[in-house]
This record gives sequence, C-alpha cells and structure tokens, in this order.
Amino acid sequence: MSDQQYKIVFEGHTADGVEEATARANVQSLFRIPEARINQLFSGQPVVMKSGINRVQAEKYVSRLREAGVIAEMIPMTTRAPVSSGQPPRPPVNRADQASEPDGTEIHTSGFRFHGTGKEYFGIWIVNILLTVVTLGIYSAWAKVRNNQYFYGNTELEGASFQYLASPIAILKGRIVAFVALVIYTLITELFPIAGLLLVLLLLIAMPWMVVRGLKFHAINSAYRNIRFDFQGTYGQAFMVLFVWPVLTLFTLGLLAPMAARRMHKFMVENARYGTAAFSWTGTDGTYYRFFGKALLLILAFGVGAAVAGGVIHPILTFLVMTAGYLALFGYFQAGMTNLLMNHAELQSHGFGSELAPGRMVWLIVSNSILTALTLGLFIPWAKVRLASYRASQTHMAIHGNLDNFVAAEAQHTNALGDEMGEAFDVGSFLPV
Repeated sequence: MSDQQYKIVFEGHTADGVEEATARANVQSLFRIPEARINQLFSGQPVVMKSGINRVQAEKYVSRLREAGVIAEMIPMTTRAPVSSGQPPRPPVNRADQASEPDGTEIHTSGFRFHGTGKEYFGIWIVNILLTVVTLGIYSAWAKVRNNQYFYGNTELEGASFQYLASPIAILKGRIVAFVALVIYTLITELFPIAGLLLVLLLLIAMPWMVVRGLKFHAINSAYRNIRFDFQGTYGQAFMVLFVWPVLTLFTLGLLAPMAARRMHKFMVENARYGTAAFSWTGTDGTYYRFFGKALLLILAFGVGAAVAGGVIHPILTFLVMTAGYLALFGYFQAGMTNLLMNHAELQSHGFGSELAPGRMVWLIVSNSILTALTLGLFIPWAKVRLASYRASQTHMAIHGNLDNFVAAEAQHTNALGDEMGEAFDVGSFLPV
C-alpha cells in the first residue's frame, strides 16, 4: 500500500568484507553516536533505528547504512516479518528482562532551528537602547533579559523552544554592587597606589570564583522544556584553566596550547548539567594537536605566499595575502573551536554535532561588520540574527529514543547577586561560551 510505513532494525551485522571496527567508526561518524551507545548498537540485540517512514525513505536509510558497512532491515510496521533478511532470525527478546538493553530504541538526528528575524529583533533592540540611555543604564538589566528571551525563545529543538528565566532585579542588584566596588577600587587606587595593587591581586584571586558563579548563573537561568540547566564547576578547576594552563602554554612557547584548549572545553562541558543529568565529553589531546597543527600549516602557507607574492610581483600583495591569511585563520578558529566543543559533547546516550564552515563564518562576520559600519550601527540586529540563524542551522543533536521521555530533575537555584559580579567585570569574555 502507498501509505505503508516501515521501521529500520539493526542487529549488529556488518557487510561482507567490512571489519566491525570500521563499521563502528562509520556509524559513529554518520549519526554522531556516543561511544557507549555504539557498544549497545553492536551488542547483537535488535535496535529500531528509525520508524514511521515510507518505503522510499526506508530504502534510502538502509542504503546509507550499507554504505557505512552495516546491514539493516526495513520492516513493515504492520508485521514482524522483515522485507529482506540477510541473517537468520534471532529468538524474540524478553522485554521485561531487557529494560536496559537498546531494543526498541530509535536513533535520529534533530537539528536546531532559529526563527527570529532582523526586522522583529530591531524593535526590541532599539527600545532597549533608548530606555537604557534615558534611565542612565538602569534599564540595561531588563534589556539583557529581553534580548536573551528573544534569542532563547526563537531557538528550537524538536518543536520546543529554550527559555531564559533570569530576573532583571537580580541582575540589577549584582551590577550595582559591581559598580560600587569599581568606584571604591578607583578611589583607593588614586589615594593609595600600593593598596590598589593589592586590590588587583585580590581580584585575580577571586576571578575563578566569579567565573564559576557567572557560568552557574547563566546555566541556572536557562531551561528547555521547563527543566533548568546547571553548572557545578569548582574554584580549583577554574583556576587551572584560567591561570595554570595559560602560564604553562606561555612558558612552553605555545606547545601546550592544544592541551590548554582541550581542558577548557572539558571544564565547560563536564561541569554542565541538564536537571540532574551530567554532560560528558570525549575530546582527546591528539584531536586538538591535529587541529592546532593544521592552523600552524595555514600560517606557514600564507606567510610563504605573502613573502613570495610581495617579493616577486608587488609589495602591496604582501599586505593583501597576509590579510587573507588572517581572515582564513580567524574563520578556522571561530568555526573549528565550536565544532570541537560540540562534536565531543554528550548528554547520557545523546550526542551533539556542529558543522560550522570557516569560509561561511568569515563571510558572515566580515559582511556584518561592513554593513554595520555603513548603516552607523543600525544593522546590528540583522547581524546578530544572521549569526544566530547560521549557528543553529549547523548544530544538531543525535537523539536516542524519544526526547520527551528524557526526564531530569530541576536544578537548584543560585545566588544572582554573586553571579552577576562575574558578569559585570566581563569575566565571561575569557570563556568560549
């Protein structure tokens, strides 16, 4: 029948001549599946990888899996008999005894979507600016909440939007305390320079605490389907990624930069929570050294190209090639670091993926900057929306099972006053969030 629906069932069989290790790697790359889930997929138990699709879609799905080196079956959902069987049937699984097994688990990739528009956001943006100016900055707390609520509310995953729940009053209190502290620091520095140096030292000592509190505030006031996120990093962890690893990188002339970047990402992801569910992270030092190694080759290539072009053709080409090299390197890191962070993040059995393209990132940032300058800043709302839309379109989640059934407890509330101290001093700018 034309409306017949199928499900795709996988029992761990590989195609002829394909090693299981190769098949595992191919499937993991195809679906962005966490390592723990790969082990379940190849456990020999039947796994429903997709259901409720028509025959054409099912055939394409099976074909893609075959290209990856594994054999799956398309089964009509009205019967248990497979359409094609490359292996002998297995005994039925006792579901009562297999609650933790992958039987019946569907795997699918769901992309993030951003629905906002520049015209729509312009109205919010311009009102925020005018009211902030009129109130001498007091409205900035409400402006921040309105901005975040707009971008969160227009970012969607599986038909549900994200939520920003921070209180403007809490943010305003934190900023007032931060402003008073800044005034006191300025007065003490003018009157007692040595005491001012001591205050700077105390600020540096307090910075890891402010970073952790700021990240916690940001997380605890973010939610998805009414379940809040959380951040449980410690002072010691923040101290290591903010001070110890950067200093070691400096003393080794950059040789430890990949390890420092990896540990920053690990700090960001493994301390994050969705309710009570902890995120995990699978990045390795080798992956980061390869990434930074390619960046070094990029620098060398443009450096040699600039020298040759300037010496052989015309000196002006040195500047042009170096500018192109800077933009290429900028896009490489802008896209690559985000991809590294997301592609190794997992939430229990769910995985994440990011496919930002360096060239596209450069184009968006350069064109946004030019248009913002030409319009004397009025293009800023469209610039922010363009970036948010592109980032969302290139980000996805590999969902195992039904996301509606993924339940996490709501995280504890945090102290907004302490958290906003970190934000008021722009501590968050040190972190890739």
